Amino acid sequence: MTASPVAAPLEIGPHTVQPPVVLAPMAGITNAPFRTLCREFSGGKGLFVSEMITTRALVERNEKTMQLIHFDATETPRSIQLYGVDPATVGKAVRMIAEEGLADHIDLNFGCPVPKVTRKGGGSALPFKRNLLRAILREAVSGAGDLPVTMKMRKGIDDDHITYLDAGRIAVEEGVTAIALHGRTAAQHYGGTADWDAIARLKEHVPEIPVLGNGDIWSAEDAVRMVRETGCDGVVVGRGCLGRPWLFSDLVAAFEGREDARAGGTDGCSARPSLREVADVMVRHATLLGEWIGDEARGVIDFRKHVAWYLKGFAVGSEMRKRLAITSSLEELRGGLDELDLDQPWPVGADGPRGRTSGNNRVVLPEGWLKDPYDCAGVSEDAELDTSGG
Repeated sequence: MTASPVAAPLEIGPHTVQPPVVLAPMAGITNAPFRTLCREFSGGKGLFVSEMITTRALVERNEKTMQLIHFDATETPRSIQLYGVDPATVGKAVRMIAEEGLADHIDLNFGCPVPKVTRKGGGSALPFKRNLLRAILREAVSGAGDLPVTMKMRKGIDDDHITYLDAGRIAVEEGVTAIALHGRTAAQHYGGTADWDAIARLKEHVPEIPVLGNGDIWSAEDAVRMVRETGCDGVVVGRGCLGRPWLFSDLVAAFEGREDARAGGTDGCSARPSLREVADVMVRHATLLGEWIGDEARGVIDFRKHVAWYLKGFAVGSEMRKRLAITSSLEELRGGLDELDLDQPWPVGADGPRGRTSGNNRVVLPEGWLKDPYDCAGVSEDAELDTSGG
């Protein structure tokens, strides 16, 4: 019996993404090594987006930023997420990418809820200013040439300032290729439950272009359910793959309608791996980071933040968890992992929420930001962040 795909291929300009599964850009996480891991488990299927690149830093050719936009030779399409507040600077950055062939797809960040971004009027604060949003999208689409431009956003600033439907219509009018909606407001951060009904409403509101859903996808079953319940054209997976790059194997199998939806990935790690398999992926992840940075110790240090995510649910004592979280060499990391009971099967309760979950936050905004949804006076080049990533 032939498997029946859950969703049609996602068309992002000239790029066909099948199955329609996208790795969400996450600051300090979705660098080239992590994208490599996820892509290996997916068998090369899906779309894997870089961590956030600030337009000012890109235009100024900041050294860290230029490293962050480095793609492995096997990555295709190469996907960059840009953050910007000033239309002129965004336009310069997009033209630079297009003219120098730095990427094949550009995504614009209008979803980040962190204070250092929103206090500048950026991220999830920006769509409230309708004319500013339009100006940025117009500059980006114009400067991109043949490159497709997409955008990721939230429902709004808070329950009193919902913007996603207006923003979606503006995006369609300005030539954006697809929209991803995280079903939370900026005030929610990552707390509470994502509003999948909002994703369905957006899909009905902008039928002209693909809409992707984001929020509370912790398993392949969640992803398939989101598509079926909302009618969205694909999913964007963020915190669900923290310490779980093999989730992409499961996602691909589920979206392709295969009965072997938990058969496993290309590295021999099943979607319900034993601790031994998890340990092998951890060492590979740390190794890739060291190779990318050019320094083994720095790579292992950068990997430390992933340790708790990978080990969630497994019987690992608190002292060993602390020890693994302060390792500074591959030998030390491997040695500590080898002391564990590596024959432990995948634990009950290991799935589910990971990463930040706080909600009901006060959104930090520029003074007077909420007075007029159309006036964007005072937003200038000075509002641009000068560093990329986390």
